[in-house]
Amino acid sequence: MTDTPINRRRLLSGGALAAGATMLSAPAVLAQEQIKWRIQSHWTPGVEYYDSVYVEFARWVTEATDGEVQIEALQADTVAPTGEVLGALRRGLLDAAFIFPGYWIGKIPVAGHLNGNLATWDSHEEMQMFFYDMGALDIIREAYAKFGIYQAGPISFAGIALYAKKPIETAEDFKGFKIRSTGTPARVFEKMGAAPVFIPGGELYQSLQTGVVDGAHWGGVSTGWGMNLQEVTDHIIAPDFLSHSNGEFIVGMDQWNKLGDDHKRVIHSAVRAMSTNASAHFRHLDYIRMDEFTNKMGKTVSTVSDDVLAQLRKHSLEVVDEYSKEDPEYSGRVGDLLHEFMRLTGKV
Repeated sequence: MTDTPINRRRLLSGGALAAGATMLSAPAVLAQEQIKWRIQSHWTPGVEYYDSVYVEFARWVTEATDGEVQIEALQADTVAPTGEVLGALRRGLLDAAFIFPGYWIGKIPVAGHLNGNLATWDSHEEMQMFFYDMGALDIIREAYAKFGIYQAGPISFAGIALYAKKPIETAEDFKGFKIRSTGTPARVFEKMGAAPVFIPGGELYQSLQTGVVDGAHWGGVSTGWGMNLQEVTDHIIAPDFLSHSNGEFIVGMDQWNKLGDDHKRVIHSAVRAMSTNASAHFRHLDYIRMDEFTNKMGKTVSTVSDDVLAQLRKHSLEVVDEYSKEDPEYSGRVGDLLHEFMRLTGKV
């Protein structure tokens, strides 16, 4: 018997994406017209993960579809400023984006849940369980759809690690601490007594250097390292305040609806696989960078007390409830699921 080649499926089930969480089924399909997409990120070349995560994701999708979906990966602000990407997707200026949900919380409050809530899930498995198995992602997709956007799913951008100019070990250390933060974490830090400030990524280094802020988070240890935060701080605060803070892959709804079911399955599988691969990749780099921070640079990894973690969890759920009241249709339903998640996992 002669084997029938099905390269796009073999790539997913036996190649690069096999390390991910999801395997793709392999029905035979007819060749389709080539689709060319331009996608944009909030990242810029120069940081390690721009190529190893973002560009690699685009390559996966192109190869997994045997080139039927050609993806051009663009850096931040190429077509539209980061904060205007949703509008660019709706107008067809961009086809998709590999980006950060925290930017849309003002328009889509439930995006904060996709990004993640401090002191909730402790592992990638728990995070995926919440979105896929408990159904939180289905609700979030409804909210994005109102803006003409298809939410393809979360992609782990590592945890939330704090780089600081002074140590934080107790709850009292948060009082008056000027912290660069965004989204729901900023509300939690405010409840801890800190003074959150939003600063664009390009201004983080100078803001820490000049004392505009005392600390900042830009994803995990390794992603913050890519922004050179280690050069202008003396402490990394451990453990991560959230094990996985997520990015997202979003697609203009018109473009999504033009895809065949086979291509949609490729993208869904690529999203879940890249989330798994990226989380492991970032975690490995986190350990390497912390070792360098302490043993080569002579700086300190400060560990917060158990009381700090308990207070972060308490305030985090308070923020969840506040968003639920402000946005009962979507944040309220996802908030209820999060409370159930916390109960099932023994965190409350």
